[in-house]
Amino acid sequence: MSQAIGNTALAYARVWHHVDATDRVLGKLAERIALVLMGKHKPIYDPSGSLKTILPGQAAHMLLIVDCGDYVIVTNSRKIKVTGKKEEQLLYRKHTMYPGGLKETPYKQMKERKPDEIIRHAVSGMLPKNKLRDRRLERLRIFPGIHMGVQGANVMKSWDDGTLPPDYDPTRITTTNTLEENWRKGITKQS
Repeated sequence: MSQAIGNTALAYARVWHHVDATDRVLGKLAERIALVLMGKHKPIYDPSGSLKTILPGQAAHMLLIVDCGDYVIVTNSRKIKVTGKKEEQLLYRKHTMYPGGLKETPYKQMKERKPDEIIRHAVSGMLPKNKLRDRRLERLRIFPGIHMGVQGANVMKSWDDGTLPPDYDPTRITTTNTLEENWRKGITKQS
């Protein structure tokens, strides 16, 4: 009896990533977020959506990997930056599907009213245009300030071995400041 050694469950697990959008360029940030939502940073990523494993002496089997991307939490979306003259020139368009129903919103107005839609629109443009696009965008959580609610408790803080730190407390509200504090404490403990 042959035994196939496959990928570990940890490689398939979805991880929560935290991104602070303060003074980050919109396009570069959206590109990086799209790669994480698709799962391209993982060793199990397969662009066709399926992995073929052939066991010795047996027929080929298909193991479907529909979507292996992770969750992404973006904070401080109001402080995102754009390069060049895009701040004055960029327009967001949507249509009501009625005659003459084209609505145009300038970047500055969109940044005041719906800063999360700026990043969501940019990331949506970076994702492949297929059936998985909406499902991947559901894993993107965007907040205009530093407070990310109860979802902040899901953020993985230790990337070396994939485990949570020993002082992990799910009842404590996680913000950008608390993540920086925990990171600084980890640096000072090791020194």
